[in-house]
Amino acid sequence: MFQSPDSTAMQACGLCPRNCGADRNNGIRGYCKETALVRVARASLHMWEEPCINGTKGSGTVFFSGCPLRCVYCQNQDIALGNKGETLTTDELCRTFLLLQEKNAENINLVTPTHFVPQIAAALERAKERGLVLPIVYNTASYEHVETIRRLDGLVDIYLPDFKYWSDIVSQRYSNAPDYVSYAKKAIAEMVRQTKSPVFENGMMKRGTIVRHMVLPGHTKESQNIIHYLYETYQDDIYISIMNQYTPPKSIAAAGFPELSRRVTKREYGKVIDYAISLGVTNAFIQEGETAKESFIPDFDDFGFLNEI
Repeated sequence: MFQSPDSTAMQACGLCPRNCGADRNNGIRGYCKETALVRVARASLHMWEEPCINGTKGSGTVFFSGCPLRCVYCQNQDIALGNKGETLTTDELCRTFLLLQEKNAENINLVTPTHFVPQIAAALERAKERGLVLPIVYNTASYEHVETIRRLDGLVDIYLPDFKYWSDIVSQRYSNAPDYVSYAKKAIAEMVRQTKSPVFENGMMKRGTIVRHMVLPGHTKESQNIIHYLYETYQDDIYISIMNQYTPPKSIAAAGFPELSRRVTKREYGKVIDYAISLGVTNAFIQEGETAKESFIPDFDDFGFLNEI
C-alpha cells in the first residue's frame, strides 16, 4: 500500500553525504538548494541517453531542481543552483510519471533525484498502484548514502550512476567533495546488488546498472583508474559508458579553472578507449562524432509536459 513520504528524513537532512542538517520541512534550503517541496525543472521525452535507454521513443526524463554535488563545470547550472523549477505535490509527481507513460516513453528517468528520494519513492508507489509499468531509471552523480539507495530497492529497475573522479584532490577541486570516491564506490555496489546482471528485451535495458564516466580534459589517468576499478570489481555485471561530451562553461577559466576551458581531444578520448579495450571491457558504450555541443543541453525555460499536469 502507498505510504506518505518519511517527513523525518528532511527534519535534519542527511539524505546525501553533505549531511547539512537543514530543516527542509520548515522551508530551510539544504546544501542542495532545495526545501522539502519537490521541484521539477523539466519533464519530457529525452533522446540524449544511451541507446538502450532512449530507444526510438525517448526516455521519460524528469529533471529535479537542485543538486547535492554542484560541480564547477555543471552543464545544468540553472537547475543545479535551484534557479528553475515547478513545485509538485506527491500526487502531481505521480501524475507526471503516468503522463510520460501515456506519451509512450521507454522508461521513467529520474535525473538528480537524491535530495527528493522519500517523495519520489512515495510517488512511484502510488503510480505503480495506478498502472505504471515502465522501468524506472535512477540517474545520479553517485554522491549518495547507501541507506538512501536502499530506500529504492524494489522500486528502481535501472541505475545510471556517474563515477566522476578517482582522486580525492580532483573531487575536492571540482566538486568540493574530497570523500566522493568512497561514497560512489559504496553506492554503486548497492545499486549492482539490487539490479544484478543486466537484462535486455529487444535492445532495451529492462534491469541493470550502467556506470557513466565523462572524460575531463587533462585527466586521462583518472579515467583509466576508474575503468580499471569498475571492470576489476564488476566484470560483465555492469555496462560502462565512456563519454567525451564535456562542454566547457563560458566562465570556467575566469572562475579559476583554466585547465577545464577546452574540450577533450580525440587523442585523449582514444587513449581512454584503447585502455578499456586492453583490459577486456566489452560491455561498454562509447561516443563518436561531435557530442560536446551546448545544443544537447535541455532548454530549462521550457518545462516540457509539466503544463499538462
